[in-house]
Amino acid sequence: MTALIRVENLGKRYGKVTAVQNLNLDVRAGTVFGFVGENGAGKTTTLSILATLMLPSSGRAYINGCEVTTEPALVRRQIGFLPDEFGVYNDLSVREYLAFYGTAYGVDGHLLERRSTELLNLVNLEERAEDVVNSLSRGMKQRLGLARSLMHDPPVLILDEPASGLDPRSRIEMREIIKGLRGRGKTIMISSHILPELADMCDEIGIIQRGTLVACAAVEVMNARVTGKRHLLLEVLTGGARLAYMLGHLGDVAEVLKVEESRVEFIFSGSEAEQVELIRELALSGFQMKSFQELGGSLEDLFLRLTADGDAGRSAVVKMA
Repeated sequence: MTALIRVENLGKRYGKVTAVQNLNLDVRAGTVFGFVGENGAGKTTTLSILATLMLPSSGRAYINGCEVTTEPALVRRQIGFLPDEFGVYNDLSVREYLAFYGTAYGVDGHLLERRSTELLNLVNLEERAEDVVNSLSRGMKQRLGLARSLMHDPPVLILDEPASGLDPRSRIEMREIIKGLRGRGKTIMISSHILPELADMCDEIGIIQRGTLVACAAVEVMNARVTGKRHLLLEVLTGGARLAYMLGHLGDVAEVLKVEESRVEFIFSGSEAEQVELIRELALSGFQMKSFQELGGSLEDLFLRLTADGDAGRSAVVKMA
């Protein structure tokens, strides 16, 4: 499948500060790509470069084959961009607001009126068409902004934290609209600092930390990585450091996460039978165990592990198989 968004060795520096470094990713046509990272990780910088609002310090980026630095006018025809914060003309009505931007995009005549009506229906604002923009809630303004970005019917949407600051109901409405747009064949790149928010509407997820892509895979692969391993907690009377050392030298222990005098958390990749055998071996080795439990796993746990401070998080495999 063709990549409608392609990023090659992209970098951005602000003086001595590196916001994005050696970023590589492809977003395939007709898919939703979730771009996840903490605040300040480099998400907005990357999306601003893709939207031609900022020049990269190094590397290249393409939207539907058009290079963002050398062909910005062509790129802007291909994208609908919804920034985290966008301006509205408070004294315009909702319909006038869309008409203004539609005209700026070169849409006019009967097409302008028809598209405005279609998009108001899409974002569930048809009953507010004659209300002034200033009277809308934040969730309604976000949906209006999404409609605005679709006025010229672009193949690619770039959405920077569209659910930021929304109440739960508004988040659900926004999510359902984005799912509908994917069904219409739009290619969507959407950022968030909350992984579970994106997990059920994205085809692929990339996790960025301190300007570096630390993981990138299909959502099913991410889930398989979580469900294929167990997050276990062992509580002992004493000897947590010795227990952690022993666990760290076992082939089925993928990672020791946390060590205390009486508690050790670790990731176990073996089967349930091998898990039972592990407990038996530890008891025979003299550990006095108080409790043993499986803490479970989630995409959020994976996100926290991959973005953890130190070498453990930074050494994650970028492209999960």
